[in-house]
Amino acid sequence: MLKFKPNHFYRRCLYSSSYATNYLDSHINLFLSNQTTDPKSLLQSHAFIITTGHTNNLFIASKLISFYASINKPNSSSRVFDSVYFKDTFLWNSLIKAHFSNGNYSQALEFYLRMRLSHVLPNHFTVPMVVAACAELSSMNNGMKIHGLVSKIGLFAGNSAVGSSFVYMYSMLNCMEDAALVFDEIPIRDVVAWTALVIGYVQNDESEKGLECLCEMHKIGGDGERPNSRTLEGGFQACGNLGALLEGRCLHGLAVKNGIGCTQVVQSSVLCMYTKCGTPEEAYLSFCEVDNKDLISWTSIVGVYARLGCITECVCLFWQMLAAGIYPDGIVVSCLISGFGKSMRVSEGKAFHGIILRRNYILDHMVKNALLSMYCGFGLLALAEKFFYRVHDWDKEIWNIMVYEYGKVGLESKCIELFREIQHLGIEFDSNSLLSVISSCSRLGATHLGQSLHCYVIKSSMHENVSIANSLIYMYGKSGNSVVAWKIFSRTQKDIVTWNTLISSYNHSGHSADALGLFDKMVSEGFKPNVATLVTVLSACSHIASLEKGERIHNYIMEGGFEFNISLATALVDMYAKCGKLKKSREIFDAIKEKDVISWNVMISGYGTHGDAGSALEVFQQMEQSNAIPNELTFLAVLSACTHAGLVEEGKCLFDRIRDYSLAPTLKHYACMVDLLGRSGNLHEAEDLVLSMPIAPDGGLWGALLSACKIHDDTEMGIRIAKHAIEADPENDGYYVMIADLYTSLGRAGPVSPSTSVADISVHSSDTRIDNAPAGKRGKTEKANKILLKIEDDQFLDLMTVKTEVQSPCKEPFRQLTGLYTHAIIVIKLSSTGYCKLIFVLRIIIKPNPCIGVGPLCTAKQIRTEEIDHIAERGVAAHYSGKGFVTGLVGHAMPKGRSSREKIVCLHNANIALWVILPLSLLNFGSLTLFLE
Repeated sequence: MLKFKPNHFYRRCLYSSSYATNYLDSHINLFLSNQTTDPKSLLQSHAFIITTGHTNNLFIASKLISFYASINKPNSSSRVFDSVYFKDTFLWNSLIKAHFSNGNYSQALEFYLRMRLSHVLPNHFTVPMVVAACAELSSMNNGMKIHGLVSKIGLFAGNSAVGSSFVYMYSMLNCMEDAALVFDEIPIRDVVAWTALVIGYVQNDESEKGLECLCEMHKIGGDGERPNSRTLEGGFQACGNLGALLEGRCLHGLAVKNGIGCTQVVQSSVLCMYTKCGTPEEAYLSFCEVDNKDLISWTSIVGVYARLGCITECVCLFWQMLAAGIYPDGIVVSCLISGFGKSMRVSEGKAFHGIILRRNYILDHMVKNALLSMYCGFGLLALAEKFFYRVHDWDKEIWNIMVYEYGKVGLESKCIELFREIQHLGIEFDSNSLLSVISSCSRLGATHLGQSLHCYVIKSSMHENVSIANSLIYMYGKSGNSVVAWKIFSRTQKDIVTWNTLISSYNHSGHSADALGLFDKMVSEGFKPNVATLVTVLSACSHIASLEKGERIHNYIMEGGFEFNISLATALVDMYAKCGKLKKSREIFDAIKEKDVISWNVMISGYGTHGDAGSALEVFQQMEQSNAIPNELTFLAVLSACTHAGLVEEGKCLFDRIRDYSLAPTLKHYACMVDLLGRSGNLHEAEDLVLSMPIAPDGGLWGALLSACKIHDDTEMGIRIAKHAIEADPENDGYYVMIADLYTSLGRAGPVSPSTSVADISVHSSDTRIDNAPAGKRGKTEKANKILLKIEDDQFLDLMTVKTEVQSPCKEPFRQLTGLYTHAIIVIKLSSTGYCKLIFVLRIIIKPNPCIGVGPLCTAKQIRTEEIDHIAERGVAAHYSGKGFVTGLVGHAMPKGRSSREKIVCLHNANIALWVILPLSLLNFGSLTLFLE
């Protein structure tokens, strides 16, 4: 047998094998000693493990899974896990942790479910991760199943981490009752469990309970249950939410005492707490104590000064932040913009907008929203609109802001228009926008639009929103549709605002007695009224002058211990004044310590209404001596008092003093002065005042002067003023009545024959100023006379027997004017060669005396002339009495039947009325007015 002798090659191979084994062992040992961190070394180690056949080593596999997770490669961890033949709980935990630590919560939960399918039970390391994953995924169903399994296998006993994880999960899922029950079941509570419960209460808007738990933890907790920085962070957040400054200071002291006051978490939390409590001095001191001031710290301190409107401090801090090398984000910039808006620094706000654009700061949606809100707050709606329409990528919040701002400043039409655009674009709008649009419809009286919004509210299931229901109640109540308002009210979950809304809407719509009945019903159902309720019901008592109910409400206020603020006191002053109890009203007024301009106005108006101008002037003088500044309503009240008492010189003096308070007289002030001068007979002075007005007078002002002319029998001026009155308000029937009276008095001076016809009008034109008509109108005047003559020839007034009051063929009853007159209108369109179409309005005004069964009735079918091509669809009916038809001209009763004499009487009367009023109408050739008196 040959003896084998190792040669050089054999010895080399043997040495190489031994070297390789040692090399692999060293790499595995290096891998297991946690010194392999870079991806290249990890891959080499993984290769050596596969080469040496250690892939099924559970400890080595778990290490590989963890290392791949640490370099953010959870999929590689999964492949390592799949290569292992036998998998125990330890290996499953490694894989679940790999995905959980990388934020792959759904994968972590999925591997847990696979683990359960493999009949492997979780342990106290598995449960906290999986339960936290359920919390992040809002998977209540899986969380409750895990809770049941944990209770079944007894993992709660002796391990607080498991219980703490369930407290955290239920807190995240807004189930604080379940979280508290789990917390009570934990046998040994540590700081983690307490912290989870405290933070859970704070995050679920139960900050008071969070503080209570923190106090209990501090009292009964042992060494392992003392609050740490995370626990105190939750406590500081609770104090900030509640504005509990004293408790926050105590927590701050506790943090310093426990040696954790200098940690970054505590310093930032203390700063945020003082910021929310609105104490800038303490917030600034806390800010100075922060060692490493990051962007969050700068944002907090800038935000507290911005909310308080301390814009100077905001700007200084902003420049300090830039000097410290901190680049501002959208939150800081928007805080500064809101600071400019709160402090009403218009020029500085515009300048900062320019800085944002020049320095290319972040212009995100938050900054854009802040800029738009700032311009709206400044009242610069034009700039806000320009900025709004220039930017095209608005989010839904900014659309809602614009709708809200339009409604806020009273631009109701734009508010509704923009809201419709939002609907057309499919942008989601919030409840504030809907409230603004409903309020706009209410102010405009656009009930049909409000009804459409009501339908949308029902369709979108927003009718349960109490604020929206309240706005709908007010809209329907204000429009007089109390039935629908009551239906909405009865189906709404009522609060005090709901009751106030319905009571207020009833009061404003003239149903003051019903408003008082609602107040009694509200009290009987156990609702306690607030100051707004009492002010409204006192106003209702004022409207109906119900002294008895007003005194009863006053007693209710005194017995109920309500805070006697200035609004309530002013309402009582107004109620007693309007009920005639001026002495009682003055007693309450004198008891008001700090009177505002409204209370002064109410007292002055009360005296003025009852004709006590002397007392009204006395109160006005006291107001000036108390350094109170009168407003437009103050001067209106005192001028009205002078008007009722005929104090001309005092009224003139007060009117001249309006501008001393940087106020401009309004139409109502001028109307008071015109009424005052007119009643005293100073007609020419009143006319000069009107003609010198810097604003265009309205019909009411001319009407006041016209009434004065009638009172003082100044027909010439009355005719002159009448032209202006009709031009300003041609639809006011009262002006025509006064003009007819003026011409009647003028006609008595120069008698008119009953046989005067329409054709004879031109004979009297010199007496009635028809010559003052423009030359271009005179041809039309002749044309009008011919038309009226043609109407006479065609027997325009046709008599027929009636047994009831006259009714309109178009089912529209005639309007009563002050209980004395009825009017009807014929609209005639004139169309002929060489002439444009002209519209003539023949207005018939008659006195409705007791009916004896006879009267003329004219309809569109009964009018036939060559010149008339269209008659208004409305028929015309006029009710004449059968006796005393024209006093002084026709002194006999109108017989029944259809005699020609009856027609002559009516036509003669019409001719007289035409002679009276036609010249004035032709000066403004928009209408012809026919008076039958």
